[in-house]
Amino acid sequence: MELGLVGLGKMGGNMRERLRRAGHTVFGYDHNPDLADVHSLRELVGKLSGPRVVWVMVPAGGPTQSTVDELAELLEPGDVVVDGGNSRWTDDEKHAAELASKGIGFVDCGVSGGVWGLENGYALMYGGSEEDVAKVQPIFDALKPEGDFGSVHAGKVGAGHFAKMVHNGIEYAMMQAYAEGWELLEKVDSVTDVREVFRSWQEGTVIRSWLLDLAVNALDEDEHLDELRGYAQDSGEGRWTVEAAIDNAVPLPAITASLFARFASRQEDSPQMKMIAALRNQFGGHAVEKK
Repeated sequence: MELGLVGLGKMGGNMRERLRRAGHTVFGYDHNPDLADVHSLRELVGKLSGPRVVWVMVPAGGPTQSTVDELAELLEPGDVVVDGGNSRWTDDEKHAAELASKGIGFVDCGVSGGVWGLENGYALMYGGSEEDVAKVQPIFDALKPEGDFGSVHAGKVGAGHFAKMVHNGIEYAMMQAYAEGWELLEKVDSVTDVREVFRSWQEGTVIRSWLLDLAVNALDEDEHLDELRGYAQDSGEGRWTVEAAIDNAVPLPAITASLFARFASRQEDSPQMKMIAALRNQFGGHAVEKK
C-alpha cells in the first residue's frame, strides 16, 4: 500500500520506518527538509495513487487544522485523511465535516507507543466509518503490535481520540501512584534499597506493568533521581479528560488529583502551602518556616 505521512518527528519518523519494514511505500513530508522525502503537501499528494490515504502526525490545534485545510484543497473524492496526532476529539467532527463536503473521508487515530513503537508496535484506537477504516486497515495492521490485541475500531469519528484521551488520563493516575510510593519508600530509614524494591515488584505482583519496568529503567540510570528537577509538564489530554468527566458527571478523583499534582510541581514555593502554614500557625500555634 502507498501512504503519505505528514510529520516525521520522534513518532512519525519511526512509524515511517516500521511501515517500510512491513513492505509499504511511504512518502514523508516534514518542514525539516533533512527528514522529508518530498518538499510540499502538493508533491506528496502527487506521488500517491488513488484512492489516496494521507496520515497527519503534527501537533494538535493550529498545525493540524492548517494541514487538513490544505489537504482538503489537494485531495479528491474517495481519498482519506487520518489524524494520528493528539487532537481533541471535538476537533475531529469539525475536520470530518470539512472533508466530507468535498467527498474526502476522515479517520481519527489515537496512537500510543512513544519511542518504543518502532520495535514493539503502536497501540491504535481509531474512529470513523467502516468504509474509511477499511482503506487504512493495512497500515493499522503494520503499525500495531504482534498478536491479537493493540488495535481497535473504537467507534465513529472522534472515538479514537476520545479513547486515547482516557488512556492518557489513566496513565497520569498510574504514574502518580508509582511516584508517590517511590517518594514514601525513599523517605523512611528502614528501606535501604528502594530501587530493588521496585525491581522486585516486576514479577508476581498485581502492580506490575510496563510503566513499572520503565521506572526501574530510570532508577538504574539515576538511582535516586538526583539529576532531575521535580517538574512535570502535561500534554493537555489530562485536562481534556477531566473536562469530559465534568461534562458527563463522571467522578474521576484519581485522574484529577494526578493532574493537579503536576500543576503543583511547577510551583517552587507553593502559594497554597503558605496559606496552609499560616492557618496551622493561627489555630494551633504550629511553627512556620521563614524565608
